[in-house]
Amino acid sequence: MAELTITRSRTRSFGRGARPGRVPLPASWMTLALWGLAIMVAGAVLLPTTYLLVRTLDAGTAAWGLVFQARTAQILGRTAWLALTVTVASAAIAVPLAWLTVRTDLPFRRLWAVLTALPLVIPSYVGAYLVVAALGPRGMVQQWLEELVGISRLPDIYGFPGALLVLTMLSYPYTLLIVRAALLRLDPALEEASRSLGYGPWTTFWRVTLPQLRPALAAGSLLVALYTLRDFGAVSIMRYNTFTRVIYIQYQSTFDRAAAAALSLVLVALSLGVLVLEVRTQRRARYHRSRGKSARARPVTRLGPWRWPALLFCATVVSVSLVLPAGVLLYWLVRGLRAGQELTPLWLATRNSVLASGAAAVATLVAALPVAVLNVRRPGRLSHLVERLTYTGFALPGVVIALALVFFGARYARPLYQTLPMLIFAYVILFLPQAVGAVRASLLQVHPSLEETARSLGRRPWQVFTTITMPLVWPGAAAGMGLVFLTTMKELPATLILGPLGFKTLSTLVWSAVSEAFFAQAAAPALLLILVSSVPMTLFILKEHGEET
Repeated sequence: MAELTITRSRTRSFGRGARPGRVPLPASWMTLALWGLAIMVAGAVLLPTTYLLVRTLDAGTAAWGLVFQARTAQILGRTAWLALTVTVASAAIAVPLAWLTVRTDLPFRRLWAVLTALPLVIPSYVGAYLVVAALGPRGMVQQWLEELVGISRLPDIYGFPGALLVLTMLSYPYTLLIVRAALLRLDPALEEASRSLGYGPWTTFWRVTLPQLRPALAAGSLLVALYTLRDFGAVSIMRYNTFTRVIYIQYQSTFDRAAAAALSLVLVALSLGVLVLEVRTQRRARYHRSRGKSARARPVTRLGPWRWPALLFCATVVSVSLVLPAGVLLYWLVRGLRAGQELTPLWLATRNSVLASGAAAVATLVAALPVAVLNVRRPGRLSHLVERLTYTGFALPGVVIALALVFFGARYARPLYQTLPMLIFAYVILFLPQAVGAVRASLLQVHPSLEETARSLGRRPWQVFTTITMPLVWPGAAAGMGLVFLTTMKELPATLILGPLGFKTLSTLVWSAVSEAFFAQAAAPALLLILVSSVPMTLFILKEHGEET
């Protein structure tokens, strides 16, 4: 039977006391290279924050006066409350979905695994607009209900309820994909032992399985919280004031970049607070497997009569988060075609979207690997600091990242200004935490003894990493790449500002059409965006199932 080892440590400083299960990387060129790359990555992520500090300090006391106003504190509370509720709601949806599609006999579970992940590809501003069009006080659902039962008006969806609904339905896949990857890699030995001692499937899940998923759940929840902090589209359409909306209004109404920069620094501080809270509340545990693959097949829980409630749960989530938006888009497309509207050619935008997203996924994984490896294999204050710094860019609005890179590109890197490499660099800063969290959660499940044994047999560090560690970490790394690819496909502000001249993507076509109220023209690229993004997601999930069954 494969052995699962859980070790705890209270090590407080770098270099003081070895953690149980820690693999001391040899002092070699590879170790130095990892540190050099990780520090370079952290420095690159800090460029936007440096820009914000420079702009704010140049403004003097006026910008700081805006920060310490009572209204700023109120907005801070509203933003934090929205992030908390969206994070909790997303975890409540993602964990049951991951367990149902991996560890149960749920009918068509592979199909549900694909469908439940696809809402991630829908841009928040498109999702919010579609929800308003469907569920708003005078939306499509209300019109149908008025014809059927005479209901003249639905409850108002604007404000906090609408923002919570849209952001939860579009961001829970962050947690779902990372938890699924971790659940697929968990050694079933402890679960088998629990069942052999007479505990039922529910008790085993709560007392054995869920505690082992803590690193993955924490990584996914952290991404959801930071995504909520940086979202602009959903909160704007739902008319719920958070920092991103206030920053945008401040910049658009007064063209005062210093005031907007000062408010953005508050958002950075709030993000750092979330990171500190996550570090303090997450137990310092390590979950290892003694072998690369399970000695036995994963236990499958028979749902029995609970099969139908489980199917209803999956169908409800998919209906609200995917079928409803896609249905509205399809309705707009058909109505526009019947009215004789001409559609914009999509081939060039599709090619650009796939090219940029694929390059960003690869580049982000390359940047995430040294950060995650050092954080897990050389735990200490410095490695933890480097890892946490990579999350700061994800919490900033895309427009802030783009403006910061415009500032640095125009002054210090003119050959890269408005080029594809600069755009991909922005994507790496924006979405690096998605890859770092996924790789870290997967690396925590690789038992250090595997690497120690390989080195004792004469393998060099780089050989151990490429032939032992990386194949075992690949499911989590692929999950991180998938997250980056999907979110890059829908990224808008950075693409609009930093993209080369004439560089159109599916997301920019959707934005242009929606802003001009050409709903049929917006529907075609939006549907194609979902379709193109669903192909790699489907292949990835099917490959996961094929490898683990």
